[in-house]
Amino acid sequence: MKRVITYGTYDIFHIGHLKLLQRAKALGDELIVAISTDEFNLKKGKRVMIPYSQRVEIVKNIKCVDRVIAEESWEQKISDIKRYNIDIFAIGDDWEGKFDFLRDYCQVIYLPRTQNISTTKLKNSLNSAFEIIEALKKDLE
Repeated sequence: MKRVITYGTYDIFHIGHLKLLQRAKALGDELIVAISTDEFNLKKGKRVMIPYSQRVEIVKNIKCVDRVIAEESWEQKISDIKRYNIDIFAIGDDWEGKFDFLRDYCQVIYLPRTQNISTTKLKNSLNSAFEIIEALKKDLE
């Protein structure tokens, strides 16, 4: 039984997230997904749009996901790998090289991202749209 773990926020869930999870699952028999809590995201300086409990509900109902756990700190990865007997740590290639230190505990694989989609791009598009709407409202006043 080969166990794979991946980490992420999974805010505004999109096709890139789904493809990453499918690629991670294809590497083994069991996929564990650690989702960053709202509190941890605040510590990282990240503002989420979807609350943690809802992000967990979405991800745990995806066919390829076998288990969801909370990510509460950067440091927990080694203990998670040991606790869950992880064989492979998989994460998007935008993190290339950042988790090489985990190779002392398991195989580390950086998965290709889905082109032209990211939560950051979606949030920026939404922010731009809101700014345009606000500007139009002021023009109408």
